Amino acid sequence: MTAVRPSLRVEKRLLAEGRVTVIGMDEVGRGAIAGPVGVGVAAVTIDVGRVPQGLADSKLLSAARRTELVPVVTRWARTAVGLASADFVDQQGIVPALGAAGAQALETLVADGLSLDGAVVVLDGSFDWLSRAVPASLRAAVDPLEVVVRVKADRDCASVAAASVVAKVTRDALMIAAHDEAPHYAWASNKGYGSTAHYDAIRTVGAHALHRKSWLHQASSVSLDGFDELDVLAG
Repeated sequence: MTAVRPSLRVEKRLLAEGRVTVIGMDEVGRGAIAGPVGVGVAAVTIDVGRVPQGLADSKLLSAARRTELVPVVTRWARTAVGLASADFVDQQGIVPALGAAGAQALETLVADGLSLDGAVVVLDGSFDWLSRAVPASLRAAVDPLEVVVRVKADRDCASVAAASVVAKVTRDALMIAAHDEAPHYAWASNKGYGSTAHYDAIRTVGAHALHRKSWLHQASSVSLDGFDELDVLAG
């Protein structure tokens, strides 16, 4: 598959309209049955450099290429990754988990010195799962935080593509490490998604602490806690 090269067209338009910082945001692990859901962020400003060569939506890149890009991306933009555990997903649902992970990633950026004053988040997809999860600690700095939802932003917007790469590499590393503890689930290869071998192992040895236990019998349908936007689960 030929990777579509993302650009800074959307980011530069938002900056030209007066925003100070554009924060690309993308999730990873939403549809997995084991492991955390992760959200990556990549913040750029008016002085952003050229898009790193080879950057693309993480889904269009090999694992080796994603890993090679991480140090390049982290020099090009200010990045962070937030995570919400499988237990969190079980207890509160996937939408709150996405929001919590996104808020955690933003809090990390702020702790590292990024101001949210004049910032806008470009969120991949067609559903805003972030806004209602923004904590009081961030609302004190900017309320409301501007969120722009864009379908295929991880493909078209360089900041979102960068966020997708750092999120994917971070979560994959966690699942590969977990594989050493529980190799029968084949997490090193499936990264917690519901492959045939993964389900076979669950039937044979039972569920692990990293499994989203409320999802194990919902391979193709997951509750959205009252939200009707089913496309939040697509992709």
